[in-house]
Amino acid sequence: MAEVISMADIEASAMRLGVDFSQVDLDSIRLPPGEDFGIMSDDDYLYEEDKCEPEAGFENIIVVDNLPVVPLEKFERLEGVIRKIYSQIGLIKENGLWMPLNTGTQKTLGYCFIEYHTRQEAELAKEKTNGYKLDKGHIFAVNLLDDFERLIMKVSDEWAAPETVPYSSGENLQHWLVDEKARDQYFIRAGSDIEILWNDPRQLRAELVYQYPYVSYQTDQIWISFSVLHGEFCAVVPTWHILGHSSQEGHCCLGRCHNLKFLMHYAHPQVSLIDFSPGEKYLVTYSNHEPSNPRDMHRVVLNIFDVRTGKLMRIFKGSWEDFATGGIPEVSWPIFRWCAGKNDKYFARIGKNVISVYETESFTLIEKKSLKVENVMDCSWSPADSILALFVPELGGGNQPAKMSLVQIPSKEELRQKNLFNVNDCQMYWQCKGDYLAVKVDRYTKTKKSTYTGFELFRIRERDIPIESLELDNRNDQVIAFAWEPKGHRFAVIHGDNPRPDISFYSMQSNSNTGRISRLMTLKGKQANALYWSPAGHFIILAGLKGLNGQLEFYNVDALETMAMAEHFMATYIEWDPTGRYVATSVTSVHEMENGFHIWSFNGKLLYRIPRDHFLQFWGLAFLLILQFSWRPRPLSFLSAEKEEEIAMDLKKYSKKYETEDEGLSMLLSEQDREKRKMLQEEWDRRVTEWKQLHEEEKAYRQMLRDGEVSDAEEEYDEAKEVKVEEVLDVEEVLTTQE
Repeated sequence: MAEVISMADIEASAMRLGVDFSQVDLDSIRLPPGEDFGIMSDDDYLYEEDKCEPEAGFENIIVVDNLPVVPLEKFERLEGVIRKIYSQIGLIKENGLWMPLNTGTQKTLGYCFIEYHTRQEAELAKEKTNGYKLDKGHIFAVNLLDDFERLIMKVSDEWAAPETVPYSSGENLQHWLVDEKARDQYFIRAGSDIEILWNDPRQLRAELVYQYPYVSYQTDQIWISFSVLHGEFCAVVPTWHILGHSSQEGHCCLGRCHNLKFLMHYAHPQVSLIDFSPGEKYLVTYSNHEPSNPRDMHRVVLNIFDVRTGKLMRIFKGSWEDFATGGIPEVSWPIFRWCAGKNDKYFARIGKNVISVYETESFTLIEKKSLKVENVMDCSWSPADSILALFVPELGGGNQPAKMSLVQIPSKEELRQKNLFNVNDCQMYWQCKGDYLAVKVDRYTKTKKSTYTGFELFRIRERDIPIESLELDNRNDQVIAFAWEPKGHRFAVIHGDNPRPDISFYSMQSNSNTGRISRLMTLKGKQANALYWSPAGHFIILAGLKGLNGQLEFYNVDALETMAMAEHFMATYIEWDPTGRYVATSVTSVHEMENGFHIWSFNGKLLYRIPRDHFLQFWGLAFLLILQFSWRPRPLSFLSAEKEEEIAMDLKKYSKKYETEDEGLSMLLSEQDREKRKMLQEEWDRRVTEWKQLHEEEKAYRQMLRDGEVSDAEEEYDEAKEVKVEEVLDVEEVLTTQE
């Protein structure tokens, strides 16, 4: 506003300036265009805008999309359902639920707005109900209204044609499967390098494919694994994965095996653990940290990403108590148990007296509720079917027995149940085709002072799922290891006392085919504490690892005979290749020597060995980096069982090509060996010639050293004579007294 001046002041100023104010026509005065010098006109108040304080935003409002489109007569019913769902999460403001109508059809538009009192309530509503399945055709998509506002601000008012991106064919990530030599790959991490190599048993060596120097040395915050962590399928997009932790933002990175090029990033601050679904469609990331917001009580955060797109499919947040399983006061990893198979259709987690089973179609609970199981301790999926095995321990001091149950998903029908008495603990072992389930049961004796072990074996494929009990000959034997034959009906048990326990082999089929368990063989006093079946079955390695110094026995279960005895000193890890043709033994613990790995044939022949002793200077101290070894898994065959059987019958026809190649390679290796021996012989002859020449040049010097003797032949020397020479070394006078 301009300063107000009275008329008297104006006349006084005119007299001072010598202006006759009476001659001035005030109406003729015009201000310059667009300038009012702060003088308000009489009607300016009509154009003066209200100075209202704008709202801080719409942070407490959510938009719920994918609602049913209903006519006016069903409006109140739908509104009541929506209000019931969202009023459980927070307090909705008065008139805070608005569901717009189409004025033409008088039907809802399929979305609504809900206003809470606080932003925290709105964020919680989004987290809890985004992806909520109202029915089969309506899955909620929930967002904050603030998010829409930010997106709208980024949209330009002017239309621009989308940029055309030229097509580029992607890399064939399974090219290695058509290797002409039918080789397999493996990777190792040792020292500061990550290496991917071909296993070339014909050449008795490894062929380097790629080497990637990793120089960050954050071995506690980065690790690598091939595409499968807990299954047998290869990934569609990746072939192996790298998990990295950045102190600034934190993320997971998905890498490509061929050139270690990163394919995808998955944002998760302070990520510390990862897990993949069996079919590798989904990636689970985990962090447990102090929240940045003091009001946020979510210490544990679990994200589930779509591996191919990187899209975040579901977030789980809570305290560690919310994710503790089976009464154990800590988080047991992995938290989610995935249903086996490449479809990744279901996953489950154990809660307090419940098992929550989710479907990946909507990432919501099946039938919107958890499976209530009082005091459930453990669960395990069948490797082949949507069957969940549950273990419930004894309750009421033994008045209520322990229970093993098999539950069909998604119907939640209980297929079989077995009550167990005097139970101390149970462990479940599925056969990889899901045909059998073995439950190792540790029971108390009558005095409750000791335990003994037995097995309950479920025949999943047979009618009514019959159960058989198996007890060892000596009930007091400790069970050290148990393992199913991957594609068969046999299993092996190590039992007894260390360091020389017994090993028994059993079959789920008897000679009379009565469906009873039969014992095949018991090997007495073996130095073994681990069992490793070949992926193809038939053969097994009886291994004495770590404290037993790497004793290895290659055993043919078909013939019940030992094929070879061997040793890899201090071995800590054994892994068969996916085909069952070769096996790797490695030292992966921190030792001052012997770190490395050996490659063996299936029958125990050592093909080659590669040492990997590398030290790392870290904070002024020397640490030996732990070696990591893993075979690259092969994908599931697309051939039918009939086609595989046909190929097996015609194997001789297909094998002729490879037999010819083997003969040619054998001849080549023989020729190479001859060339090598020839080179060694020539090198020996050259050195002998040089030695003779030097010997001749030093002849005069040798003659001088022999006092003129010409001959170098020792037998021509005169016989040496021994001459005694006495020499006084010291004289000392000692005074003695005479008694």
